[in-house]
Amino acid sequence: MRRPLVRRPGPAGATRRAPLLARLSVGRKLMLLVLLPVTGLLVFTAFSGAAEWREARTLRDFHTATRVSFATTDVSDAVARERIAAVRSRLRPGPVTLAERSKAEALTGRALRRAAEQATSWSGTDVAGRLDSVRRRLREVRVETDTGSLAIPAVTQLYQGIEDTLLDTVAGLESGRPTRASGRAADAHIAILAAIEAAERERVELAVLLDKPPAKWPTAAGRWAALEEAQLREFRQNTSGALRAQLNTTQFQAPGRAVRQVRALLERSPGTEGAAWPTYDRWLADSKARIDSLRGIQDQTARDLADAAGHDRDSAYARAERDLAASLAVLVVVTVLALALRRSITRPLSEVSDSARALSSGDFSYDIQYAGRDELGVVADTFRELHVTTERLAAEIRAMNTAVDDNRLEHRADVASFSGTWAQLLRGMNGTMASFAAAHGRRRKAERELESVFDLSLDLLCISGLDGYFKRVNPAFERTLGYAGETLLSRPFIEFVHEQDRDSTRAALSRLAEGVELAQFENRYLRADGTERWLQWSARPVPEEGLIYAAARDVTESRRAAREQAALRRVATLVARGAPPHDVFTKVAREVGALLNTSAAVLRHEADGSRRILGTAHEMPGEAERITREAIDEVSRTRRGARVGRAVAAPIVVDDRLWGFIVAASPLKSLPEGTESRLADFTELIATAIANADSRDQLTASRARVVAAGDATRRRIERDLHDGVQQRLVSLQLDLRLAQAMLEEQPEDLSEQLEHIAKGLEDTFEDLLQVARGIHPAILSKGGLGPALRALARRSSLPVELDLRLPPGRLAEQTEVAVYYVASECLTNAAKYARADVVQVEARTHDDVLELTIRDDGVGGAEPGRGSGLIGLNDRVEAIGGKLEVDSPPGEGTTVHVRLPLGGPPKGL
Repeated sequence: MRRPLVRRPGPAGATRRAPLLARLSVGRKLMLLVLLPVTGLLVFTAFSGAAEWREARTLRDFHTATRVSFATTDVSDAVARERIAAVRSRLRPGPVTLAERSKAEALTGRALRRAAEQATSWSGTDVAGRLDSVRRRLREVRVETDTGSLAIPAVTQLYQGIEDTLLDTVAGLESGRPTRASGRAADAHIAILAAIEAAERERVELAVLLDKPPAKWPTAAGRWAALEEAQLREFRQNTSGALRAQLNTTQFQAPGRAVRQVRALLERSPGTEGAAWPTYDRWLADSKARIDSLRGIQDQTARDLADAAGHDRDSAYARAERDLAASLAVLVVVTVLALALRRSITRPLSEVSDSARALSSGDFSYDIQYAGRDELGVVADTFRELHVTTERLAAEIRAMNTAVDDNRLEHRADVASFSGTWAQLLRGMNGTMASFAAAHGRRRKAERELESVFDLSLDLLCISGLDGYFKRVNPAFERTLGYAGETLLSRPFIEFVHEQDRDSTRAALSRLAEGVELAQFENRYLRADGTERWLQWSARPVPEEGLIYAAARDVTESRRAAREQAALRRVATLVARGAPPHDVFTKVAREVGALLNTSAAVLRHEADGSRRILGTAHEMPGEAERITREAIDEVSRTRRGARVGRAVAAPIVVDDRLWGFIVAASPLKSLPEGTESRLADFTELIATAIANADSRDQLTASRARVVAAGDATRRRIERDLHDGVQQRLVSLQLDLRLAQAMLEEQPEDLSEQLEHIAKGLEDTFEDLLQVARGIHPAILSKGGLGPALRALARRSSLPVELDLRLPPGRLAEQTEVAVYYVASECLTNAAKYARADVVQVEARTHDDVLELTIRDDGVGGAEPGRGSGLIGLNDRVEAIGGKLEVDSPPGEGTTVHVRLPLGGPPKGL
């Protein structure tokens, strides 16, 4: 009997609304059933593709980093060649070595430009900034090398610092290591670079060693061979067999054997008698040939690294494209199959539904009796079963969505209660949930790895809020500032900032609150022990979250080193200018006091054991004086830097004798470790200044002795002429006159002859008198400088205008003699050579200085270096601490200006 189709009323008698799935056509349901697992597959493929593309981008960045590192390696090679060229030009100065150095500097400049251009393609670390820093440091080293203010060890040390910066940059660029092959190639490349740098440093050290006489060689073996061997051992572990064989061949070639022989001699003793030491040139040639061979291996290693990085990058891109193409192909195939399946199912169902609608348009009160299960009954029962099934399926979907919202990723749909396509759909949903759980696990793993980086970073990392409180800090933050993490999080971070930097810190926080990123902002933080630490910040705000992500680097030591180097340069400049020792001592004390923020002093160690203060900075309290004396006593005993309490002292050694001390003392805090070595740099500069001053004093004293000996000789000759020859001539003239008077008869011829002889004696006497006055004028000894200058003016063949403003008393004898001879020589030159019409002589004293100016209106063009007269005058003036200047432009006359100290030449140390 057929059952009538009736509508089931709802709770209030209204027609019940069909569920969502019940309102969909069968074809759409079939498409939905097929596309759900396909969607899960696409989601999984998308996650995998994104990971593969990220890997490809990482490999691409590593490939770019290798290109930049190769350009930086070229700069390192050029700097190494420039270093040996600079050392050779200092050891063996000449046109050839200077030309080689200029060529090396030009090659370095070109390499730097190429590296800077290559660095523009790199978006990682600030390689361009480091290269610019290297350029500035190279400029400073070259200037100081040209001036000769640095010793060869100091020059090599500066170049080594630049090389270390370049090698660190290369190591940083190649530290990515995205694959094992790239990592091994990068390790091999860095190892061969470090080995070559060790060989270059050994080459420079032994070049300096072999340039000295064997008796002055040190007795310690070189330290670079061990470092080179260690790096080559690491290179062998990471490189190919072909490069290992090439390295072994290089080691056993003639240059390599020669280098090993020198190392063996160094291990025994550089001063070994009869040792077959190479010559300076032979060592440079052998070591260069060996290093060139190593550079050839380095180039092949770089090519291997580039090939590995390029291959990894291309493989990653190819893999990502292949996976994407496979996913698209699967999607197309599944879509085609779904459309075919839909068509094969919906067509017969459409015919059945048309029949059902025709039947349903009839009288529903008509009771259809079924004799059995026909197609219409099966369809009706099937639709009712489908309704129930759809409700259950929706419940599973809702349960799965709820599980996702609640982060219960272990939830799975009950596949066993479904069958057929519904079971496949639920299995696909379970697969999607499993894929999502796996992706979530990878995300959690990445978060844990990020947590490890955060905790292990040596830089200071923190998350702070715009409210002025730290939200999170890493252990490096706690170690640097000395506070526990709870303390840092519980107080506003402005309380940890130095008072003088709080306003600038608040201004920076305001800019961050506006969304502006900050880079290289510096301020001072106070440690728990009260000391200051300079921090350099980079910060990025997230205003919508109210957070600031920041990283800081402790730059206290670098700032201290920069201040120390600046202070040393200022003192070295003062020493190089030949400043007086007192100025050098005072400058050193002030620089040390300002650098260490302490009291400081430079003391002289006297022969009787006492100490004389030569320069001070700030006053030392009584307690500081006591511990300073103890530190000085310790230095006197050991002749090494010493620390006693809050005082530090370092010895000043000149010619292997203890000359004096530099001391620094703080009444409030202990001085940092290493202060003794920092003071040693200043003691070396003081020793240099003392040696320079001693040399100048010895030269000045030698000049003074020569001038004094000349003056004494002139006085002796003048005295001998006056007391001897002049007196004898006078006596002979008187005897002749007496003989002439005694003749009773004076024949006219005899009288004329006697008169002629008497006149000749008188003229000879006058000439001899003039010679005696020229050697050492008597009026200068009797009347002083003023009358002597007036006498010179009267005897001059040219008109002389005098303007003398001299003190009433006598000046020092050597000052008067120097002024007299300068004036005499200038008047003689004006009369002989200048063709002048008038000469002006001005002399005056002021501020313990006598100034003499002599001008003529002659032809000019006098050159002090071409005649002995002005050179002798300059030596005489400088011998007593004065200065002589000559201004003689052609056609404009000649002006000679002399400045002499009234107190005589300066005293030595």
